Amino acid sequence: MKIKKYTAPTMPEVMKEVRKDFGTDAVILQSKEVKKGGLLGMFKKTFIEVVAGVDPEPVNSKSIPREKQITEYNQDNHNRKTKDENPLREEILNIQRLIEAQGRQSNHEFTPIYQLAYEHLIAQEISPTIAEQLIKEVRDDETNQDEYHNLESILINVKQLIVNRLEQVDIGFTYDHRIIQFVGPTGVGKTTTIAKIAAKLYLEEKKKVAFITLDTYRIAAVDQLKTYAKILHIPVEVAYSKEDYRKAVEKFSSFDVILVDTAGRNYRDNQYLNEIQEWPSSLKVTNYLVLSMTSKPKDMLDIFQRFQLLGIHGVVFTKLDETEQYGNLLNISWNNKIRIGYMTNGQDVPEDVIQPSAEEISHLILSDNDES
Repeated sequence: MKIKKYTAPTMPEVMKEVRKDFGTDAVILQSKEVKKGGLLGMFKKTFIEVVAGVDPEPVNSKSIPREKQITEYNQDNHNRKTKDENPLREEILNIQRLIEAQGRQSNHEFTPIYQLAYEHLIAQEISPTIAEQLIKEVRDDETNQDEYHNLESILINVKQLIVNRLEQVDIGFTYDHRIIQFVGPTGVGKTTTIAKIAAKLYLEEKKKVAFITLDTYRIAAVDQLKTYAKILHIPVEVAYSKEDYRKAVEKFSSFDVILVDTAGRNYRDNQYLNEIQEWPSSLKVTNYLVLSMTSKPKDMLDIFQRFQLLGIHGVVFTKLDETEQYGNLLNISWNNKIRIGYMTNGQDVPEDVIQPSAEEISHLILSDNDES
């Protein structure tokens, strides 16, 4: 990594020099105030000193997968498979699956057809505990036992149980306070998500929206939000300190909503989480946790538990178009009864953001995207 120290009277002037030398891939390693000049130790002026660096071989942005192409490919492939299927082939597949399930050892004392339904839920990355609870509840329901003679009937009833559970969870983007912070680990798509939500609030709900970014760790993140702000005609302020944050909030006192982009760093770093908690100080904020659907179930649960100390109002699930397993939607909301604000499925602003219903989420979770 190439490293260089910069000094200037203000942070924007420092950033201008850093960007000039290193471009948008620069990383801020350290920043502090220093005193310089003066006469006999008096009348010294305050300067900003920044240590910045850049990887000599930055990641080529062209290597990032184009999410829309992935979505279209998966949809075309799924449609092609659907056309080729016929009832006889599907029946043969069900018999094969049933025979396989009958030969597997189960700790749940499920009959083969229920074992097959259980494994269908596991394949969608629904946690084993939740999957077992759902299948047992369907199995033990004596009112419709005559219906439960095939996998489809069982899954229809599982789907309704999921809908009932999700209806106990608040769905939809709401906020108790006009300052809305978006928190989460690096790489989940916070900045793009904020732009999508801002577009919805501004264009559809006619809200007066402003941006504040605390993500000064990477210059590219600041530039990205500024680009979105320019396109949407939304003002943006960059906060390098708690005082900057407070001043930005004061500046936007007449706005309906202030969307705050926090830094994306290692969520296992307790200092990072403490900073997010301390920066708002006495300000009243609503926190939304941004989670990527490409995360492993265990990792996503760990992320959620670590960010809970901030007081999470709801979650936004991103990158739905990059996976075919949606069990995490249920895993997070089942035990925590946490609000699902939005789901995103692409890079387009503002099109690729969805405010789903309980029925839509349940259908997505139980959809079979691999029928070959």
